[in-house]
Amino acid sequence: MDRVAGIVFISFGAAVYVLSGDLPFGTFSAPGAGMLPKLALLGMLLFGLVLSLGRGTSRAATRWDDLPHALRVGLLTGFAVACYTWLGFVISMSALVFALLVAVERRAIGRAALFSVGVVLAVDALFTLLLASPPEPGILGF
Repeated sequence: MDRVAGIVFISFGAAVYVLSGDLPFGTFSAPGAGMLPKLALLGMLLFGLVLSLGRGTSRAATRWDDLPHALRVGLLTGFAVACYTWLGFVISMSALVFALLVAVERRAIGRAALFSVGVVLAVDALFTLLLASPPEPGILGF
């Protein structure tokens, strides 16, 4: 399982590199949009390499009964990422968090709606006001 996990990390790291290749890296004093994805992929590649070349001493067993849950999370996240530039940060991420809470985690609709909108607006305010780097606006302008 360690080797399989390592190969998955290496594959995902390579995919992140391909997807973030056109983003500018910038400098450490003025980071660009591509710095965080590329630093994250460096860690993923390194840890994936360590896992795949290790001795395989992990005693973890594969449980495939959680595969439907993982597929739901992956599909919802992929859909939100695909709609991100069109819908913008607030709408797409609120919808993603809401869908994950209601459809995947089976939480109450009212609380899930309040939580998803509240968390996303707080993150939006953090990036817009404190970090002066507003997230992607959508078709409605926010």
